[in-house]
Amino acid sequence: MQIGFIGLGIMGSRMAANLQKAGHDLLIYNRTREKAEALISEGAEWCDTPAQLAQKVDILFTMLAHPEAMGELAFGDNGYLDNMKPNAIWVDCSTVNPSFSKAMAAEAQKRQIRYVDAPVLGTKKPAREGQLVFFVGGNKEDVEILMPYFEIMGKAVNHVGDHGMGASFKMVVNLLVAQNILIFSEAVALGRALGFSREMLFDTLLDGPMAAPYLSLKRPKIEEGIYEADFPLKWMHKDLHLVTLTAYEEGVALPATNATKEVFLQAKKSGLGEKDFAAIFDYVLSGK
Repeated sequence: MQIGFIGLGIMGSRMAANLQKAGHDLLIYNRTREKAEALISEGAEWCDTPAQLAQKVDILFTMLAHPEAMGELAFGDNGYLDNMKPNAIWVDCSTVNPSFSKAMAAEAQKRQIRYVDAPVLGTKKPAREGQLVFFVGGNKEDVEILMPYFEIMGKAVNHVGDHGMGASFKMVVNLLVAQNILIFSEAVALGRALGFSREMLFDTLLDGPMAAPYLSLKRPKIEEGIYEADFPLKWMHKDLHLVTLTAYEEGVALPATNATKEVFLQAKKSGLGEKDFAAIFDYVLSGK
């Protein structure tokens, strides 16, 4: 099957590279060609428009920053959705809100396109190493076809339900991830004010049952104060916006999540948006 990949940022470029290393010929598109050069140098075929790519592929993976970007590339001038082959499979790995994902599934169905939502858990390093975790929503038959590709890019594949359920589960996951690191930051801020050393707080809190295991992976960034982005803070704020939008649509009150979203917004406004989301630690301890 001919594979296409649209969206070659931090995550998409590494996911596409793993497909390429596994022997799959790729057609690729990104809004800025510069991010595609490494894949092109290894033999991927560049397409000038999403439409040009869509006409040639049997399976299309998308990994885009937000719903607005997807809408532009899917439905805009030279968009991909109206140009895909009947019965082709569109696999969206982006983090989008469930209602948007379900709307995309309906638009795909109108065009006889098979749609699967497959957002991922993991950042730059797991993407590079093929260690992502997929949360997949879609028809069982389509998911089975896609399993060999998921297994190249990830270490685990969770088929969590029908269209939109992968996106739904990602909302739950990102709510936890964002709140965990914010709560840890506040705990350290209080501990420092009470006279405990940062090293003691890190060793005790991170080695005990209180903290989420993934926080230990962020410890080097926090200790060094060097926040090269594995997952930019601005995108975590975007994801929190989608979580709270989803909660509103479902009639679920999430007061702590709303407060977390506001803290991430203020951190973004302070200039930390392009930094890794672990930079929220420095924002909290700065007392701003």
